[in-house]
Amino acid sequence: MKETKYWVWLTMVFGVGNQRLWQVMSLYERASDAYNSMKNGYTKLRFSSSEAKNISSVSLMKADEFVQDCVKRGIELLCYSDDEYPQTLRHIFNPPAVLYCVGDITCLRNRRTVTAVGARKASFYSVEATSRICRELAEKGMLIVSGFAMGTDISAHLAAAKSGKPTVCVLGCGVDVDYPKGHLGYRNIILANGGLFISEYPPGTPAYGHNFPKRNRILAALGRVTLIFEASRKSGSLITAGMSADLGREVFVLPPADIFSDSFAGNSYLIKEGALPLLGSEDILECFRAGGCIDLEIHSEVYTGINAYISEDEEENSGTENLRTEKYRITDSGNEDESEESSDESLMKNDADETESASVHKSEGNKEYYGELTDMQREIVGLLERERLHADVLSEKLGIDASELMTELTELELAGAIKALPGKMYEIIR
Repeated sequence: MKETKYWVWLTMVFGVGNQRLWQVMSLYERASDAYNSMKNGYTKLRFSSSEAKNISSVSLMKADEFVQDCVKRGIELLCYSDDEYPQTLRHIFNPPAVLYCVGDITCLRNRRTVTAVGARKASFYSVEATSRICRELAEKGMLIVSGFAMGTDISAHLAAAKSGKPTVCVLGCGVDVDYPKGHLGYRNIILANGGLFISEYPPGTPAYGHNFPKRNRILAALGRVTLIFEASRKSGSLITAGMSADLGREVFVLPPADIFSDSFAGNSYLIKEGALPLLGSEDILECFRAGGCIDLEIHSEVYTGINAYISEDEEENSGTENLRTEKYRITDSGNEDESEESSDESLMKNDADETESASVHKSEGNKEYYGELTDMQREIVGLLERERLHADVLSEKLGIDASELMTELTELELAGAIKALPGKMYEIIR
């Protein structure tokens, strides 16, 4: 498998995410060259006692067996020297030497990517904004990247999946680890829509707390734009925002729902530092207007002349552009989000003009789905069978927070069991 086993051997010797690996690779063209030199004692580098011990004790056969085991389990390995390795990661400090992948790796190829991050215990305000903005971006061909955590991350991923679009989940654990607990159902939904799970951590690696700050550099690098939906002053999202800015990426921040709330203190801080306010999906599309990634078949009349995929030249240069810009760049953005008004009108019209045939079609699909509902989803369906309810009322009746409720509602929407109405109202589809 080309150089794969040699790259894996290097990570076994030096550890995942250790920049020492790149000090070694700066002397060699190929990972196999580094292996042969180190095993035969020809390198000029000096190694610590633990490194020397690993070089001696870790065999290439062990690395190869590990690779073969991954292949048998359906886990694909992307190494730094592979053609499919994301170009935006090649140019960052200490790029991951090996990426473990489950899903469709081609979804990363020359795509316009948007990283969306925020709070695990997110408010209704930020969850609703995440769902709407990420859905609109996904529908126009943007690839949504996030960290597959509760709250904002899951809302972003499911918004893309709900549109039948791929999304990329960057994990802080092994790709085979059930984290967060109980998210396997969401994994299946994402994979069914062409999504991808990636991690630099080998299969079986638990979700240690120290993994996530290191993981954030991948989130920052993959997204050509980073969106912060909700962050406290100590949130890890601020780490991602800072890394994105250092890479010359645009950072957009959702204006706080409450300027006195600690939950949005990070949002206020980033805006004060010069991050751009996120007022709608059109703000992001404007960044890509000269060559954005959209579904041309659907939006060719509206976005005439915009390429769906970036050029190879732009892809090669993507990691090095604007590296010496200010920490946050402030650009003119005088465009109103015209899509919001038309979207609201469309929702109101659809609600009023719901046809009998559509109802019959949906209800047929629901009957098969009800047998697979979780206990919480059955409670939601039971409440909505009696009457339409506001999300806040559902949250109060069920005794769960906004982020947990929104993930359950989104999954029910994906299955065609319920319908979202304007004003955060929900109803059952009969």
